[in-house]
Amino acid sequence: MSLTSLVIVAAEAGHSEPAVHPYAVGAITLVVLLALLVVLLMFGGGREHS
Repeated sequence: MSLTSLVIVAAEAGHSEPAVHPYAVGAITLVVLLALLVVLLMFGGGREHS
């Protein structure tokens, strides 16, 4: 079996749904980054600037 036919067979077999939806990954990432931003603002909110 040639390399080209192996690639074609692999490409045909690889059409399945992803285990985790890409929007779910993006939403989780957004929530984590927003939580870190809130923690940063809470930590630096009470400090005086020179």
